[in-house]
Amino acid sequence: MHLPPTEAPTTPPTPLSTAPSRRRRRGRAFGFAAFAVSLLMAVPTAQTAFGQDAQAVEGGGDLGPNVMVFDPSTPDIQAKVDEVFKKQESAQFGNGRYALMFKPGTYNNINAQIGFYTSIAGLGLKPDDTTFNGDVTVDAGWFNGNATQNFWRSAENLALNPVSGTDRWAVSQAAPFRRMHVKGGLNLAPDGYGWASGGYIADSKIDGQVGPYSQQQWYTRDSSIGSWGNGVWNMTFSGVEGAPAQSFPEPPYTTLENTPVSREKPFLYLDGDDYKVFVPAKRTNARGVSWANGTPQGESIPLDRFYVVKPGASAETINAAVDQGLHLLFTPGIYHVNQTINIDRADTVVLGLGLATIIPDNGVTALKVGDVDGVKLAGLLIDAGTTNSDSLVEVGPEGASASHAANPTSVQDVFVRVGGAGAGKATTGMVINSNDTIIDHTWLWRADHGEGIGWETNRSDYGLQVNGDNVLATGLFVEHFNKYDVRWSGENGKTIFFQNEKAYDAPNQAAVQNGSTKGYAAYKVDDSVNTHEGWGLGSYCYFNVDPSIRQDHGFEAPVKAGVKFHDLLVVSLGGQGQYNHVINDTGSPTSGT
Repeated sequence: MHLPPTEAPTTPPTPLSTAPSRRRRRGRAFGFAAFAVSLLMAVPTAQTAFGQDAQAVEGGGDLGPNVMVFDPSTPDIQAKVDEVFKKQESAQFGNGRYALMFKPGTYNNINAQIGFYTSIAGLGLKPDDTTFNGDVTVDAGWFNGNATQNFWRSAENLALNPVSGTDRWAVSQAAPFRRMHVKGGLNLAPDGYGWASGGYIADSKIDGQVGPYSQQQWYTRDSSIGSWGNGVWNMTFSGVEGAPAQSFPEPPYTTLENTPVSREKPFLYLDGDDYKVFVPAKRTNARGVSWANGTPQGESIPLDRFYVVKPGASAETINAAVDQGLHLLFTPGIYHVNQTINIDRADTVVLGLGLATIIPDNGVTALKVGDVDGVKLAGLLIDAGTTNSDSLVEVGPEGASASHAANPTSVQDVFVRVGGAGAGKATTGMVINSNDTIIDHTWLWRADHGEGIGWETNRSDYGLQVNGDNVLATGLFVEHFNKYDVRWSGENGKTIFFQNEKAYDAPNQAAVQNGSTKGYAAYKVDDSVNTHEGWGLGSYCYFNVDPSIRQDHGFEAPVKAGVKFHDLLVVSLGGQGQYNHVINDTGSPTSGT
C-alpha cells in the first residue's frame, strides 16, 4: 500500500505531500508493507609483544587539544561554540573532532549548534547540574533543509530551558541524545520539515511533547516524555513513561513497557575539581530515567585510572596501558592502528569523546574484547582501512562460551563505517561472540555516498554477525552491506528496533542472487536457531543502479514456535526495486512507483 501523507498533530504542520524519502531524494511515492501482529514463526512467515624494558604508561593528565571545557564565567562562550560549528557544520568526512564540555552551573543565552563529529555534554553527575537557558541545536541548513545526512554527533547530560519552549534536534543515524532533560518540547525535524532519518533517545526526560514530524523512524529507551506527536514508518519505545500505546501499523507505534536489560553509557564528570568517569549500573526491566531519584546507581572511576589517549598514540602503547590495568579514555581525534587493540581484562571501560575514530591500517581488526565480564565500549567510530579487515570490532573470540548474565559487556554508540571518507573494506563490520552482550545503539554503515564508494570499492558483505547466546540489541541501525546486513546465529537473541536500507548500488539481480533466493535478507536468523524475538524492525530498498531488482523478503527466519517477530515493515523508496514479501514468504509485496 502507499503510505498516506505525514500528519503532524500539532502546529506547525508538516508541509509534505508524501512520506519522507531517504538521503537526497524528494517527492517520491513509497511502497510499504507491514505486519501489525506478533509473528510466531509457526505461521509462514594479539597479545601485543612488548619489550622487557617497556616503560609504564601513566594514567590521568589533561584531556588534550580537542576538548573544550567551559564554566559559567568563561568569556565568549557563544563565539567559541560558533567557531567549532563553523568548522564542522558541513564537514561530513572531515578530520576535525571536538568535545564541548560544560562544568556544573547555569549558562544563559546559549544556542550551541552541533555539527559533525562534535559532542556536547555537561560535567555534572546529573543532567540538572548543568543548565542551559538556551538551546542545543541540530538543523539542516547546510543540506538545503534535508536532515538525512546529519550523522556523527551527540548531546549528553544537560538540562535545557529552550528559548522558544522547544529544542530542535534534527538528526539521522549515529546522533544519540542521552541523559538529557528538556524543560519544554523537542522537535526532531529540520526547519521547513524536510526529510530526516533518525534516531535515538535514551535516559532522557522531555517535559513537553516530542515532535518527530518528518522523521521516518525513531527509537526511545528508558525515558520520560510529556507526549509523542506522530509517526511515519516505525516509532519504537521501550521503558518510556508517557509513550503512546501500542498501535502498529496505524499509527506505527511499537511500545514495550520495559527494557529487558539495559546499562547506561559511561560518562565523564567532575567531582569537585577531580575528573572521574561514572559507570552506571545494569538495570533489568527498566522504565524511566536512571537519575530520577537522587544519586544514580553505579561506580565512579578516577581519571588517573585511565590512560588518556591523545592523537598520535600507538596501538602498542594503548595495549600496554590495558595490560597495566588502566581503562581507556580516547580524546577527540583520529587514531591509526597497525595492530589490534585488545581488551582482555574484565570491567575495562573504553570511552571515546568527540567521536574519536579508530582506523586499522593493515587489515587488522581494530578492537577485540576477550570472553570476560563487564567490558564497556562506548563513543567510538571505527572506520575501515584500505586493506580489507576480516572484522572491525569483535566482542569475544570465536567459540566464546562463558556466561556473562550477571555482568554483561555493553557496546554503546560504537559506530562502524566502510567507505565515505576513503575506500575502506571489511568482510564484517561487527562480530559478537560473547554471550549476554548488550548492543545499545549502533550504526553499522557501508557508505552510499562520499569518497571511495562502489559495489566492490568499499566491499563489506556483512554488517553484524551475532554468534553469542542471549544477546540483546536495542537501537540497531545497519545499512547497505553487500550480503546480509544482520546475520544472527546465537540462541535467545532479542532486538528492539532495527532500521535498515539494502545496498543502493547493486549492479544487477545476479549480484545479489542468494542461490534460488532473490536478494539477501536485511535480517537473517539462522535455521539452527530455536529462540529469537524482535520488535519494531524495518527494511527499505532503493536500488538506483538497477531499479528492476527484486528482493524476496526483508527478513528471513526459521519457522519455529520460539522464533517471534512483532511489527515488521518493508518499504520501496520511490519504486527503485521491490520486496516480494515482508518475512520469508509471508506479507504483501511493496508497490512503490
